[in-house]
This record gives sequence, C-alpha cells and structure tokens, in this order.
Amino acid sequence: MTRPPEVVPGTREDSTALAVESFPTELIQPVHATRTAAPAETVESVIERAARQRPPLPSLTGARWWAAFAVFLLHALVFLPVYPFQKSEMFRNIHAWVPMQLGAAGVTFFFVLSGFIIYWSFRPGMAKSAFYRRRVLKIYPTHLLAAAAFIVVASVPLHRAIVWVPNLLLVHTYVPNWTTVGGLNVPSWSLAAEMLFYLSFPLVLPLIMKIPTHRLVLAAAVLLLGIAALHTSYFLFFDGPKGIANAFAPRLVPGTTSPYYELHASPAWFQQANIPVSLSYWLSYTFPLSRLPEFFLGVLAARMVLEGKWRNTNLTWPLLALTVAYAATWVVPVNYKMSVLMLAPMTAVVATMANRDLHGIGKVNSHPRMVWLGNISFAFYLIQFPVMVVITRHLIGGKEFGVVGWAGFSVLSLVVSTVLAAALYHWVDLPIMKNFARSKKKAVKVAA
Repeated sequence: MTRPPEVVPGTREDSTALAVESFPTELIQPVHATRTAAPAETVESVIERAARQRPPLPSLTGARWWAAFAVFLLHALVFLPVYPFQKSEMFRNIHAWVPMQLGAAGVTFFFVLSGFIIYWSFRPGMAKSAFYRRRVLKIYPTHLLAAAAFIVVASVPLHRAIVWVPNLLLVHTYVPNWTTVGGLNVPSWSLAAEMLFYLSFPLVLPLIMKIPTHRLVLAAAVLLLGIAALHTSYFLFFDGPKGIANAFAPRLVPGTTSPYYELHASPAWFQQANIPVSLSYWLSYTFPLSRLPEFFLGVLAARMVLEGKWRNTNLTWPLLALTVAYAATWVVPVNYKMSVLMLAPMTAVVATMANRDLHGIGKVNSHPRMVWLGNISFAFYLIQFPVMVVITRHLIGGKEFGVVGWAGFSVLSLVVSTVLAAALYHWVDLPIMKNFARSKKKAVKVAA
C-alpha cells in the first residue's frame, strides 16, 4: 500500500474481517460523522485528498456483516442437523436456492477486501516486524478462543494432535486431508489463507508499486486471467467432480431423529485416521496459495481508487454484474463456483463502495449500527459453528423438527453468536490491540 505518513496503522485500533482484515478505528466511523468532502469538491480533489489522508471507509466495514451473514445462512442449513427437515423435499428446494457458493461469495468478498484495506492502511517504511505483530494479534487471540470453545463443546480428543494442532497454528489447509482441513472449527480454514496474505504482503509490495498507474487496470485483468487459468488447470488435471452439482451439502445419518452432533463435530469424526478430500476441490477452495491472487486483486483495486483509475460511484452495474456472475455459478463445475466467476464484479463492488465513501455518498452500510456489526463480524464468523454445536447437542439432538424448528434454532444461533461476537470484540480484540499492538517506544513518543 502506498499510504501517506498521516495513516499509521501501528498507532490506531483496527478491526478484522472473516476472515479477514479491517480498518483502523479512524477508518470505521460513520460517514456522516467524519465526512470532509464538500458537495462542490471535484473528482480530482477527492482523489488528491484520498491519497493524502486515507479518509474513512465505513461502508466497507458495514458490508462485512452481510458477507459474514451469507456464510452463517449456509452454515445454518448445513451444520444444524434438524431431522426430518434436512431429509425433506422442502429442504432440498431451499438448499437449491441457498447453495454452497453463497458462503463462498462471502469469503471471496473478505479476501478481496482484505487486500484492499491492507494496502489502504499500510504506512510506507513500517517495519515488517511491526506489521506482522499487528496481524498476529488481530487474528490469533479470537481464533484461539473460538477453537478452545469448539474443543470443549465438541469433546475433541486432545490425544490426536493431528486434529487440532495444525488448526491452532493455522497451517491446516496446506494438507489435502479432511482430518486436518476440517479437524476443528471448520470456518477457520480461511484464516490460514489470511495469514499467508499477511506474510506475503510486505514482500510482494515493492513489485506491486512498480506497476505504473496507467497499467493498473491491465495488471488486474492479467491477474484475473491467471486466476481463471489456474482453476481451469485444477479442473482438467486433478481428480475431482467434473459435473455442475453442488458439492457442499449436509452429511446425513439414518433415521428421522436429529443426531446430537453434526458430522464435522462428531466424536467419531475426530477418531478417523484419514478422511479423503477431492484434490481439485481442495486446490480451488481451501489451498491458501490458490486464494493469494484474490488478495492482491484487492491491493490493485485500492491503488486504482487512490490513484484515480477507478472513479465509478454507481453501485448498480457492479451489483448487477455480481448477480449475473452468481447466477452463472449454478451451471459451471465446482472449480469455478467458489470465486472465479465472482471475482471481477466483487472487486468492482469493493472499489465502488470505497469511492462512494470518498465522495460522501455512502448510505445503508455506513450507518453506525452496520459499522458496529461489521466490526464484530470476524468474531461472529468464528464463533457461529461452536454455538451451533452447543445448540445441536443440548436442544436439537434426540428430537424431531420441521422447517419451523430449523428456523427457530437458526435465529437462536444468530442471536447467541452475535452476543458472543460482541463480547469477543469489545473485551478481547480491542483491549489487545490497544495495549499490545503498538510498540512501547512509539506509545511513549505519542504520549509525550
């Protein structure tokens, strides 16, 4: 990120996304409380001000909640084993309209947004050690607490270190085996990719900065083509599903009585020595190196906005393009469902929302309540599965429910997850970032 001296992430509080990066505190205030652009401000002056000040982007913070909620909705369908509802024709119809790519779209948004915000807030000359310290402090404390909660509520056998140690270290998705990839708190798979993003950013940034402003759009187009070629190679040369059917669906057990554990949280699951995973699916979706280009697409988008190569403020066509791309995921193989088709319009949505904030025209997503929800979305993303495990074990298991029962348990999961996420954000994340994210030398200097 090329950023002015005024923006110093090492001296500001920030919040994290699903995975997932977020804004310094100055970048997450409601737009109506921090807007500095006058109505008569020209496009050129807005661009100049953005490059100099890196003003707030509250709409992007608020939008994170919708991405996290999309993931939650898919997980509520798949990870709440409500029988006989999940075996009914109604469930099949619902799941046809809420398939796996809904959650995948939310993750794609987070990955692109992560690159955008990391570039937006990074200070030139900032020590790599300081950058890495802040990233570790943003990710690991909340991740470890959610993982610990899952270990307790799912009765994970600690004697099988292969199940939980790689997950705690966030290296579990580098191995194509569900014993490790899905061995603990399933949503945390995306954090392994995020940690790779953070590790690579300071190293790759000098190369990114060598791209001339007038070549940014071309660079983004080449990157998109490279991503498409990569996933095409996975489809052609690796074992995996070749049809267009959705691959992410509930794993059902016999009978009409709800089980006490969803399969990925079952004690029997953790005892298995080897749980095969489709190689092409793993490469396309969870392998961190495959998702790395999405992060740098967000970095390029941030440069486009800051350097005046992306001036659109009308969300209509990016959202329309995203809708068309999302609809197209129904008719392509699984390697293309996850992100490939949605990447270009998703990047356009992120860049346009940022540009709207710069021009002071952010609306729904910049509302203070939406900004707050966006701030807690990272914790919400991680705690939802442990919450669903508890609700399944104590309220759903051993009983029978229809669609009304599933809806009630989904709402309960949503409420409990939101409350716990708020607690994690306010009592864990913010205090840690306030007290430990800044070097003591800088803190003394600022205080003086």
